[in-house]
Amino acid sequence: MRGKSPLHRVSAWACANRLVLGQEATAEKSNEITAIPKLLELLDVKGCIITIDAMGCQTAIARQIIDQRGDYVLGLKDNQPLLHESVEDYFTLARSNNFKQVKHDYIEEVDKEHGRLEVRRYWVCEDINTLPNPERRAGLRSIGMVERACLSAGKCSVEQRYFINSIAADAKLFAHAVCSHRGIEKRLHWRLDVVMREDDSRIRKDNSSAILAMVRHPPEPQFV
Repeated sequence: MRGKSPLHRVSAWACANRLVLGQEATAEKSNEITAIPKLLELLDVKGCIITIDAMGCQTAIARQIIDQRGDYVLGLKDNQPLLHESVEDYFTLARSNNFKQVKHDYIEEVDKEHGRLEVRRYWVCEDINTLPNPERRAGLRSIGMVERACLSAGKCSVEQRYFINSIAADAKLFAHAVCSHRGIEKRLHWRLDVVMREDDSRIRKDNSSAILAMVRHPPEPQFV
């Protein structure tokens, strides 16, 4: 329909089951921050780890997850400049001293497939005293860093990412949460963008775009 904006929805993806559990549309002229709390209200997150990109790293969202008896692993970027800088500086200093006298947990994963070598390193620790106003973030228990080094076609790239978490300093659990979060890109978003070409859809009439959004989200087949 002419003049009508495309529908933008936030999805809750169950990594273990490869299933979309719920969706919430973002308000017009708004973003995911307003939709995430509404979507969380629809879900029973007790005992679950909720992973959200940096946009969802908000004090109110962290509080809601804790109030609903879940845990969180939230990405950090420059939309939280002081917090991001504090976590980055902490790990930079700790690594320069080889984590001497810094209590932490660490795990390393290596993947080699499709002609590419990828090494992922995970550090997590419970020292949050250097963060700005840590008490403002409900349930905050640890900070984490992920370094991903990739060698492909003779070229090497390295990237670091930082997180705040309500989970303990358990590198294996932290790595599982971060790696599982990538599943929504590799499985759900890839299917919607590449296979179903959702971004190219121009269907706008009445509720047709919302109906199609649900139809595009059947359970992903699993093979034994």
